[in-house]
Amino acid sequence: MTQTLKLSLAAVTASLALASQGALAYSAGDFFVRGGVAKSEVKSDNGAAAGQSLDIDDERGFTYGLGYLFHDKLGVELGGSEAFEHDLALDGNGIGSVDRMPANLLVNYYPLGGLDSPVQPYVGAGVNYTRFSDEPDGLDVDHSYGAVGQVGIDLAVMHNLMLNGFANYADVDADIHSGGQEIGTAKVDPWTIGGGITFRF
Repeated sequence: MTQTLKLSLAAVTASLALASQGALAYSAGDFFVRGGVAKSEVKSDNGAAAGQSLDIDDERGFTYGLGYLFHDKLGVELGGSEAFEHDLALDGNGIGSVDRMPANLLVNYYPLGGLDSPVQPYVGAGVNYTRFSDEPDGLDVDHSYGAVGQVGIDLAVMHNLMLNGFANYADVDADIHSGGQEIGTAKVDPWTIGGGITFRF
């Protein structure tokens, strides 16, 4: 057994042991806040600008969210992140970077809501808004609206404190302008995968 596998098994065992110490029942009227770190992986084909192939690098950053349950199994969540700074290239030549700041408004479904369980999975769907800023000189990237979906899980450490893991996918396409003229489209469509903590109150 490799050292990495041993460490992974130890981490899983420790997490389950902690989870056994606490359980939670999501219920109507609960508020929660989340915080963590995620990696945002963009699609492989990022569109084109000025007749050249556009490449957008993956990036990591801090994420956060605020949610409310209006039913044992249904709730809303507003989430976002710090600005992801993506490096850009045209036909393989670096041209600088752009900041991408997403905001997601989702309706989440909790299949185990109302049940006293240390594990609370959820799925959600909603709307994504993405603001681009700090573009390379001469370029302007429009803001974007699109659909977003997510899956996640909360694992109870204590009654109101949970470990959180999630993955979401957002439809993010934005027109690129230079000198007032549209010269292409940035196709980002990121998968964002991360983890952190959830605090319920």
